[in-house]
Amino acid sequence: MEQKLKREPLGKGFFVYVTPHHTFGTDAVLLSHFASAKPKDRMVDLGTGCGIIPLLMLRDNKLQTAVGVDISDEATVIASKTVKDQKIENFKIINSNLTDLKGKVEFGFHTLVTCNPPYKAPNGGIKNPDRVLEVARHETECTLEDIVSVGAKLLQTGGRLCMCHRPERLAELMALMSKYKVEPKRLRLVCQRKGEEPWLILLEGKRSANVGLRIEPTLYIEEKGELSAEMIKIYGSYKEAYL
Repeated sequence: MEQKLKREPLGKGFFVYVTPHHTFGTDAVLLSHFASAKPKDRMVDLGTGCGIIPLLMLRDNKLQTAVGVDISDEATVIASKTVKDQKIENFKIINSNLTDLKGKVEFGFHTLVTCNPPYKAPNGGIKNPDRVLEVARHETECTLEDIVSVGAKLLQTGGRLCMCHRPERLAELMALMSKYKVEPKRLRLVCQRKGEEPWLILLEGKRSANVGLRIEPTLYIEEKGELSAEMIKIYGSYKEAYL
């Protein structure tokens, strides 16, 4: 493989291969935790990258099946190697544009869909000259509406769509969920520390559910200059793998 491949431990014997192009950050770890996967969940991760979100769930025995979808050839090769080298039989990687999933992934079947999407709108900010990073950070290959629309199609009635995004896109995201009959049900704000504005939102919508949104307590990354107790708990065995 051309890129510098690094094997990163996730705890409990699990690992993920990452490269400078296809790695993961705190937002992916938080989304995986927020989604509260169950052992019988059939999940699809849209824009899976290195596959970190399903891998963290599988590490904790929280999925029946997982499908990771990514338009990037590089990402799917890396994620496939992670799956193959660990002999994970219930995690399938698909190289596809998410708007072209019909016939590749079953619609109306899944109980959980996750997505850590590109945060910048098509015309938002200066685009990265690196094409791979541009696709990861800007809505060049799909829009926020594409993601919500496809997520709704993949879910069975009562299935959940869990996403993270920047706070300035919250109103748009909630409106799109409602448009595609994925009712916003649970919201959490993430702040670096107390007294600061949130830098991330975590939102769960439920397919064909009744109206009613629960706002959870704010998650603080730091307390007194160190990781908060809740963040240490969320990192769990991932952090312990480095100790």
